[in-house]
Amino acid sequence: MNANKSIVVVFKSDGMGATDAQPLRVTLAHKFLALIADAEPLPKAICFYTDGVKLVCAGSPVLTELRTLEARGVHLVICQTCLNSLGLTENVQIGIVGGMADIITAMWGADTVITV
Repeated sequence: MNANKSIVVVFKSDGMGATDAQPLRVTLAHKFLALIADAEPLPKAICFYTDGVKLVCAGSPVLTELRTLEARGVHLVICQTCLNSLGLTENVQIGIVGGMADIITAMWGADTVITV
């Protein structure tokens, strides 16, 4: 992969995939984040909206992986409207709470956007 390519990953659910099996979605997200935390190049940003914001909140099973990614310079951008709507604003553990404009800016600045 081109090391100069800018990638943004988007989480729009509290895991990966469209299955109703939440444990499977979480397992897949855990593995995905752990593998990209050890990969090169890293994504420029990971954006979280709708139920995806649950992944950055207290009790999330992927906080360790997200902390590793953030420590390596990956921007974690969280939708404030979604947090407010879900009543999770006070539960955020990591990342930068922003608006949809911040998510759009991250996406527009990327060569590739991957939605999981």
